[in-house]
Amino acid sequence: MLTLKLINEKTEWVIKGLEKKHFTGAKEAIDKVLATDKKRREAQTQLDVNLSENKKLAAQIGALMKQGKKEEAETIKTEVAQLKDKNKALQETMDQAQQELTTLLCAIPNVPYDIVPEGAGAEDNVVVKMGGMETALPQNALPHWELAKKYNLIDFDLGVKITGAGFPVYRGKGARLQRALINFFLDEARKSGYEEIMPPTVVNAASGYGTGQLPDKEGQMYHCNLDDFYLIPTAEVPVTNIYRDVILDEKDLPIKNCAYTECFRREAGSYGKDVRGLNRLHEFSKVELVRIDKPEHSEQSHQEMLAHVEGLLQKLELPYRILRLCGGDMSFTSSICYDFEVYSEAQKRWLEVSSVSNFDTYQANRLKCRYRRTEDKKTELCHTLNGSALALPRIVAAILENNQTPEGIRVPKCLVPYCGFEMLDDQPY
Repeated sequence: MLTLKLINEKTEWVIKGLEKKHFTGAKEAIDKVLATDKKRREAQTQLDVNLSENKKLAAQIGALMKQGKKEEAETIKTEVAQLKDKNKALQETMDQAQQELTTLLCAIPNVPYDIVPEGAGAEDNVVVKMGGMETALPQNALPHWELAKKYNLIDFDLGVKITGAGFPVYRGKGARLQRALINFFLDEARKSGYEEIMPPTVVNAASGYGTGQLPDKEGQMYHCNLDDFYLIPTAEVPVTNIYRDVILDEKDLPIKNCAYTECFRREAGSYGKDVRGLNRLHEFSKVELVRIDKPEHSEQSHQEMLAHVEGLLQKLELPYRILRLCGGDMSFTSSICYDFEVYSEAQKRWLEVSSVSNFDTYQANRLKCRYRRTEDKKTELCHTLNGSALALPRIVAAILENNQTPEGIRVPKCLVPYCGFEMLDDQPY
């Protein structure tokens, strides 16, 4: 969440940034935060004055009792009792204001960086780079859901039978391709200095609040009501929460973690051609990168993460483009975000496969994730960053569609050592 220091010192900049994100009622929300904070601080100031007065009166009572002036001492004791009642009311006012402040701040999104373009939605995102190989498909090229059925790689109907729509079953070479991609992505992350984590795939509410999924995306998360646990929408949630309520040493930054997990998203209201096959699932595999860094180095960390994801797409030989998201298309928690999309030649459309974001101090403030500076031992909020490297479903869709031949589907060279075969074809296993 935004810090009160930032809101107080850069009020107009914060409001302007929230308006760039198309946050409704930005000025009213910030004005309410400032008013509530003022109420809390005024109560705190008066309480401090009263406590100081209490201390003086207590000393007077002691002196009067020594002098045998019991009646005067009793009169002052009455004043002290009245002051204690006032202090109790002030403390309740402060506690209530603090609780209201936290609620207000948790409902306000992060402020985008100045470099973030204006815009209301995906059509206003800015393409900053394109790359990859051109594809030449055979006549009557098939979309991935038909290829998956033709070569018995993925059974969508069986997934519906077992669970429901959006939960496919991978079979034979299709399952081996999934495992190959996961291992390839993890190995590439390890080569880049990321420590692998195997976290839980269910988290408590505190973890959801820590990274900002709650309360913003509560409706998109699967909730285990009995235990009040949530199935994770991304490994970002459990991995980043490793550092909740932690003070790190400056010398240990940046921290670089990666994790493979299954991810779960309800994606309520998603229908039509855009969700056919692997285009949008409720359960999917993903390898996530997470970094914890100090403020002056986080921009470099972000660039390194972008280069890492681009390198994966180049090795997979897929046509891709990189977009800087506009204010209206960014997530609730990000300060700046770049999306990677691969081109689906058979569908003639771009498919998002990764978002790489810098959250500045927004998540760290919710998490209470700090670092201690080496020079003066003072503590500061960290910056947190994460990005998909990569999400599997649409990568698989692009591989199937863009690499189809009359003989079968060619496996990218980088995956052959992991798969143990060069073609996805009629040969089982």
